[in-house]
Amino acid sequence: MVKFDHMNLPVTNYQSSRDWYVRNFGFKVEFEVPERKTSAIQDDAGFTIFLYEQPAQLSGAKCSLTLQVDDVDSKYQELQSKGVAFVNPPGKYFWGYGAELRDPDGYQILLWDEVSMKEKGGSN
Repeated sequence: MVKFDHMNLPVTNYQSSRDWYVRNFGFKVEFEVPERKTSAIQDDAGFTIFLYEQPAQLSGAKCSLTLQVDDVDSKYQELQSKGVAFVNPPGKYFWGYGAELRDPDGYQILLWDEVSMKEKGGSN
């Protein structure tokens, strides 16, 4: 058996990144190691992201995070009302139906949901 269990994500400020993911997506803080400037956050399915501070000039290639939500359009409205900026609003993109935004460190976040992907997704 193989299960994707956790990942490490370098950030410029682990506390502000932790707070952003907790506030906007409901991640729970699993544990923290302040002396290492690291916070482990976990989603509802038990997947953990280790946010650890690293100066921006030492960060490697960027990755994208794809987050499944209950409803893309509703999550978009909720986050917009909190002042979260989106790169692209909900719509049909090459990867299907969803929305695109960036976290405080510029990581691309793709939002999708099963119903919208089936009903509105597909190729352009």
